[in-house]
Amino acid sequence: MTLIKTSLLNGIAVAIKMLTLLGLNKILAIYVGPSGYAALGQFQNAIQMITTFASGAINTGVTKYTAEYYGDETRQHAIWRTAGTIALTGSLLVAVLVATFNQALAGWVLKDESLGSVFIWFAATLVLFVFNTLLLAILNGKKEIRRYVIANIAGSLFALAVTSVMAIQLGLYGALIALAIYQSLTFFVTFALIYKTSWFRLSYLFGSIDRQAAKNLGKYTAMALTSAVCVPVSHILIRNHLGDTLGWDAAGYWEAMWRLSSAYLMLISTTLGVYYLPKLSELQTPADIKNEILQGYKIILPVATVLGLIIYLKRDLIIHILFSAEFTPMESLFAWQMVGDFLMIASWIMGYVLAAKAYIFIHMTFQVFFPAFFFFLVMQFTEKYGIEGAAIAHAATYSLHIVTMFFVLKMKGVFK
Repeated sequence: MTLIKTSLLNGIAVAIKMLTLLGLNKILAIYVGPSGYAALGQFQNAIQMITTFASGAINTGVTKYTAEYYGDETRQHAIWRTAGTIALTGSLLVAVLVATFNQALAGWVLKDESLGSVFIWFAATLVLFVFNTLLLAILNGKKEIRRYVIANIAGSLFALAVTSVMAIQLGLYGALIALAIYQSLTFFVTFALIYKTSWFRLSYLFGSIDRQAAKNLGKYTAMALTSAVCVPVSHILIRNHLGDTLGWDAAGYWEAMWRLSSAYLMLISTTLGVYYLPKLSELQTPADIKNEILQGYKIILPVATVLGLIIYLKRDLIIHILFSAEFTPMESLFAWQMVGDFLMIASWIMGYVLAAKAYIFIHMTFQVFFPAFFFFLVMQFTEKYGIEGAAIAHAATYSLHIVTMFFVLKMKGVFK
């Protein structure tokens, strides 16, 4: 499947997800406000960290090796069996820990121990959450894009329905519970889709751990765990810094801007995940990898440029439609955020080479350094420029990131 075909098919799911996000933005803006946005961002980052630890951080490896062993079902099954056994063991153990320390987690993440029960809800459905992401990774690696798209559409619709009802009825508390459980509900749709295929059986997910499969997945565990800790922690620290120095409404403006960026870049980022990782895993020569990167730039960067320009020019209208008058101060973030988003996409395209070829040390170094660098720049720039400094830090971080990525791939022989 080509990049263009993948983009068009994946675009259906992304369009639906974007529409649901637009609706959710408005509902959340009305019922939780700017400070509520900050709390939701904190909880979402906590979920990212916890689910990655619970799954053993093997989903990227599952996608890679499922694609790489496309013609060898025995090796594929060894990967799935090992991943499923690790996911079940890890999710049960982590669920017990989350439930036990729910108040402490709420105090650190949400600054309110009385919200500990949202972590109870999350712990109760964690196994389903983890297995939903594992099944999606298998579908991705098998290049079952249509089923993958349907599963993602179901997730979007669950998110809209559950979050809307809960936020309207219970405000911030309801929105947090919805965030904790909606992906677990999606598991039943994903499982039904994959169970209908001729190449899958439930028994393939459980059994003895294959030593070689575990070793291969372990390469990606190290990378994924580093990313799962450093990126969300940096965002939590940034919100805490903004909340402590500029107020929690300011932290909410930054979170709203970040969510808007995630929404409009969703087509690009999800297409990269669906297409690039399996594709780059198959390519063997530096010349082929370089051509794939350049092809991606020709298609993706113009799209990112046009989208960013439209959003910047229509920023007042976007704030009015998607948020509320309370979010008007976030207007100052748009210009630098759009620049940073463009650079981020450009660096992502090259960055997938690190994951596909398992350049573990380099990938982990980047995942530690750049989130820390981002947080450092936010502290420096917000002191001088206020909330706008957070967007300036975003652009500056990815300026350095893309330059560094180019020289790394040049050393690896991709660019000469």
